[in-house]
Amino acid sequence: MYTGIIQNYLPVKSVSNAPGLTSFSIIFTPEILKNLQTGASVSIDGVCFTVTKVLENEVFFDAMQETLSKTTISSLKVGQKVNIERSSTEGAEIGGHIISGHVHGMAKIIAIEELENNHVVTFQLPERLSKYVFDKGFIALDGASLTVVDADFDKETLKVWFIPETLSRTTFGFKTVGDMVNVEVDQQTRVIVDTLERLLPQYLDKNK
Repeated sequence: MYTGIIQNYLPVKSVSNAPGLTSFSIIFTPEILKNLQTGASVSIDGVCFTVTKVLENEVFFDAMQETLSKTTISSLKVGQKVNIERSSTEGAEIGGHIISGHVHGMAKIIAIEELENNHVVTFQLPERLSKYVFDKGFIALDGASLTVVDADFDKETLKVWFIPETLSRTTFGFKTVGDMVNVEVDQQTRVIVDTLERLLPQYLDKNK
């Protein structure tokens, strides 16, 4: 599990593509590398990965076909910077919200507004995810726990206001219009919406 508080953004060192499998490595800083072992879980742009190998400060991961088909990892390039968060430990502070690292889909950046000390980004959501997004609710984008400022159900878009601190600690300071990001909706919201969708019609039928 993760908290959505990005610890750093780090460069991709290598990418090796094979049918249905992409292996890649990232150069870790000493702080994030500390006590990291093979088998540990790391969130990379919001996707949960297992460490397959550690060579000094270079850490290796594998992405299977399912991950490649549903996330931005399929377009990973050498030199690209990615958001990193080590898995949370028992008793650790949850500064964002609980994130599983199981991405539900991808969103596209369709507008960026530069305001004084603010950076407003509009995202186009996949149709099937828009029902889980509400004003002031949580959402994880590329692994970062963020608050939805404006959710438009008709247009299936959402806006996020980034403060300078968030921009300096994540890759969102480099994003441009057209870029894709990984989306994980809030799990509690998803359960509530899905439960209501399943049970409400049954309840209404019984009480006609």
